[in-house]
Amino acid sequence: MRSTDLSDSQKLYDQLKKLETEQRNPETLHIDLADPGEIVRLMNEQDKKVAEYVSARKDQIAMAVDFAHKALAKGGRLIYTGAGTSGRLGVLDAAECPPTFGTHPDQVIGLIAGGREAMFVAQEGSEDLPEHGERDIAELNVSDKDVVCGLAASGRTPYVLGTLDEAKRRGARTVMVCCVVADRVKLEKEPDVMIDVPVGPEVIMGSTRLKSATAQKMVCNMISTGAMIRLGKVYENVMVDLMLTNKKLVERSRRIISMFTDAGYEESSRLLKESGGKVKIALLMGLAKVSREEAEKKLEDHNGFIRAALQSYEKD
Repeated sequence: MRSTDLSDSQKLYDQLKKLETEQRNPETLHIDLADPGEIVRLMNEQDKKVAEYVSARKDQIAMAVDFAHKALAKGGRLIYTGAGTSGRLGVLDAAECPPTFGTHPDQVIGLIAGGREAMFVAQEGSEDLPEHGERDIAELNVSDKDVVCGLAASGRTPYVLGTLDEAKRRGARTVMVCCVVADRVKLEKEPDVMIDVPVGPEVIMGSTRLKSATAQKMVCNMISTGAMIRLGKVYENVMVDLMLTNKKLVERSRRIISMFTDAGYEESSRLLKESGGKVKIALLMGLAKVSREEAEKKLEDHNGFIRAALQSYEKD
């Protein structure tokens, strides 16, 4: 090994020693001797703490929600980037948006170091290359319309830092989600929002697929769901812009229509069919007793919000 390589390795070794995610958890020192029930209890006790850590960053998460909403409303995108578990969480959140909220697959995107194969088989070395992150951002033609959200438990994954630095250079809003204190993150330029959720040592030292992953998943849930709510994808507390991609979702759509309009199964089916399979349109047709054409125009006039569209009838 060359002296420069040894020097770089020593730096990494010293950095890892200081990371919260790389410390030993004093509460689980004897987990290797525990029976299944005790293992579950110990893990559950640690998991209970995660929501509290996330709660401490409510304001920062709300800012990220606002950025994502404004980007999507103006034709931009929400782009998650990550490596390993963090990358898979971003891809998962992005993949769930089309069936849940009726978005186009290009609106919420997940980038993972190593590409599609890394979703199923670990491509560990790929996370060490910031230039690959820069390349992936460039290939998406990221611009000032977009929001790029980096996910990195350690806060130092080179691939993720590369994506955020390149996104920042291109004028995009940037969000960093990590599980260490903010000053551990070494970006060329500060992100617009820093969501540091230091969950402390893992149940098993360094296994960031545990508490760190849970924290990141919670944050991703809030960012994407919050943005979709702000886009009018939800009526009261029900998702009403879902895509009818399987039998379960078709039946759920009928149930939603029936629940809000008191229509029976046959009437709900008729409304769904006449709406072209658009639950929001069907709901407004049923609630306001209007045609598909009028329902479509009303929703367009009120930015897709059912409640606002209904209130306009009350004013009329």
